[in-house]
This record gives sequence, C-alpha cells and structure tokens, in this order.
Amino acid sequence: MGERKVTVAAEVGLHARPAATFVQRAKKAPMDITVTKSYGSEKVNGKSILAIMALDVKQGETVVISAEGEGSEEVLDELAAIAATP
Repeated sequence: MGERKVTVAAEVGLHARPAATFVQRAKKAPMDITVTKSYGSEKVNGKSILAIMALDVKQGETVVISAEGEGSEEVLDELAAIAATP
C-alpha cells in the first residue's frame, strides 16, 4: 500500500474548493483511496466530499493519503500535490 504524508497549505485547509478538486481527481482512480489526519484520526473515503470535509483539516495540518493497486503511486502524487497547493 502506498501513502503520502502531506501538509495542507491552503488557507481554508482541505475544505470547499480544495476538497472538491481532491475528490474529483480521486474519483477517477480505479482503486480505493483513504485519507486520515496524521495523528491517528479515523480513515475516511477519499472519494467522498462529505467525508473529506468532516475531517476538518486546517492549514498547516498533515494528512496521510493511502491507495493500493496499479497506478496508485501516480494518483498519490497528484492528490498530494492538490493537498499541498496553497
């Protein structure tokens, strides 16, 4: 299973527009994608806008994005870039 630890840079955290962009890209992936805060919160479905927003990720917090399967490394790189975009 691949994973990326990313510090969220957007002023609004991983909410609204950044979350929508993240979820739109995640939905295109053929594998399951999970997201969790780095300090051990529950894993949520990376393809669900409500689940992502419910994590309440603020600017400067770190998330762990996980995926497993063919092509997961590329998808994880793209999702990490979205989460790290200011």
